[in-house]
Amino acid sequence: MTTGSKIHKIGIIMNGVTGRMGTNQHLMRSIIPIIKQGGVKVAEDETILPDPILVGRNPDKLKPLTQQSGVDKWTTDLEEALSDPHNQVYFDAQVTNLRAASVRRAILAGKHIYSEKPTAATVDEAYALYQEAREAGLKNGVVQDKLFLPGFLKLRGLLDAGFLGDVLAIRGEFGYWVFEGDRGESQRPSWNYRKEDGGGIILDMFPHWSYLLESLFGRIEAVSCLGTTHIHQRWDEQNQPYHCTADDAAYATFQLESGIIAHFNSSWATRVRRDDLLSIQVDGTEGSAVVGLRECFTQSYQETPRPVWNPDIDSPIDFREGWVRVPGEVDYENAFKAQWELFLRHVVKDEPYGMDLLAGARGVQLAEKGLESWRQGSWVSVPVLPT
Repeated sequence: MTTGSKIHKIGIIMNGVTGRMGTNQHLMRSIIPIIKQGGVKVAEDETILPDPILVGRNPDKLKPLTQQSGVDKWTTDLEEALSDPHNQVYFDAQVTNLRAASVRRAILAGKHIYSEKPTAATVDEAYALYQEAREAGLKNGVVQDKLFLPGFLKLRGLLDAGFLGDVLAIRGEFGYWVFEGDRGESQRPSWNYRKEDGGGIILDMFPHWSYLLESLFGRIEAVSCLGTTHIHQRWDEQNQPYHCTADDAAYATFQLESGIIAHFNSSWATRVRRDDLLSIQVDGTEGSAVVGLRECFTQSYQETPRPVWNPDIDSPIDFREGWVRVPGEVDYENAFKAQWELFLRHVVKDEPYGMDLLAGARGVQLAEKGLESWRQGSWVSVPVLPT
């Protein structure tokens, strides 16, 4: 860093960082690499440098994390962290049921807000957080990590170039088998499968489908959703059996105001035989794209095969053969790190940032409308939330 350069040292309260996402994606793969690279360079002689303090409820988890990360500041007292004027940003990666109350405390303390999703358990609460942050004049953002993954960056390029023509329909498949916990450790925490603790795949994943569809294709007007609990008993972190009260699969169709139809299957009780844990096919008048987390494949109108239906013989067409891999950059940034850098630039330099708490509220709204559709067994409209 050159002599005389301006450094914006930004205190960041990282609450709930001992959880899987908080530790791996936000601390170890985002904030720590930003610190190690010397901060976020916003001009030749100007840099934003994160200065995190780790907050959690369990000191036995926080202490080893400080050693792992090299961050020496930690506390179990959120009010202590909020009262320090050096800390300008509050980040929340707690379990869903604890998030809204803590975000509200941070707003009252005058901190800029950056939050994992869902931002609250209900749309009313999520929207209230947006209103309160806006009225307080605070910068605010919600994590929308999948928009920054290589596969979706490539898809955005195809859409911007008009490669697909008019988009007709979208089909998404997400999920994998989450082990029950009796015959080996589960890959997800037990609270995910208890509705009373904020669990459920609809509340967890529909906010993702909300921002993906909204950012790439347009606003969702209506939803039809069927949820279910396929696995009724799992084992918790203490190897104790418990009854699953939350949905672990959802089968939904979304109607966009542009006329596009999007269907998404989401399941923690399925086995993967596709290219990735998330695979989305986008069909358009001039071509199609199949997108995963990192790869994207296309088939143009000219490359589209002309099959003739004959179930009595093996297909003479290799339907995978006519797809072309979309090239990309040699090395992509971690998606969470890329968004953290954008948010820090927004806080310090007031650069544009559209992924705010209103977008977070729209994600919660879609989950809520999906649950309503499931209860009613009918299509449910998704009204516009006022800005």
